[in-house]
Amino acid sequence: MKSTVREPARLRRESPEYPQAVLQYLGREAPVAIDALGNLEILQRPTLALFCSVKCPGRVIVQTYDVVRTLRDAGVTVIGGFHSPMERECLDLLLRGGQPVVVCPARSIVGLRLPPEWKGPLAQERLLVLSPFAEQDRRMTAALAGERNRFVAALADELLIAHAEAGGKTEVFSRDVAAWGKPLLTLADDTNANLLALGATPIRADEVRVHWGTADATPLLSGS
Repeated sequence: MKSTVREPARLRRESPEYPQAVLQYLGREAPVAIDALGNLEILQRPTLALFCSVKCPGRVIVQTYDVVRTLRDAGVTVIGGFHSPMERECLDLLLRGGQPVVVCPARSIVGLRLPPEWKGPLAQERLLVLSPFAEQDRRMTAALAGERNRFVAALADELLIAHAEAGGKTEVFSRDVAAWGKPLLTLADDTNANLLALGATPIRADEVRVHWGTADATPLLSGS
């Protein structure tokens, strides 16, 4: 029987459903509780976190569309805050598929008015909405967005940073999470030299299925 939550449920640290990866990577900074709306079984699947700077070169945008479409069609579970323009476009593509998606807004989800495009995937039990924030955090701020990004990175098995503008917040964030040792990927483009220098593995759309295969595949780059 699927563990589908129709109203936000609170997963406390002592709950068996609380993601252990969050405790492992955030330590004392891990949230005391996580609010969840949707199918909690999605948390048992390997996940790929997606990030992208607000400013993104045109050819990287094209590559990102191709990679995300391929991830969607391969059944890969993608997690993100989906806040920057490129990230929002990616969420739109992912919601049109049949694979699970995890959305983490940079605010509380208690009393959150769901966008119409989320309702179908929720009903199909392939969308999970998570928030590590207290009920009073009703408005997104830059500080909450930063905390949310670290939460997403901690939760995911692997990270795909489509682009990080040189000197920008995403580049600083990328440097921080690269130190965790999780598999870090970026698009194969010269404008991502800063991410490649951090040890990110370049990837193209035609390589996605090689690594991920189908929805039951092991995480990208595992054992490769």
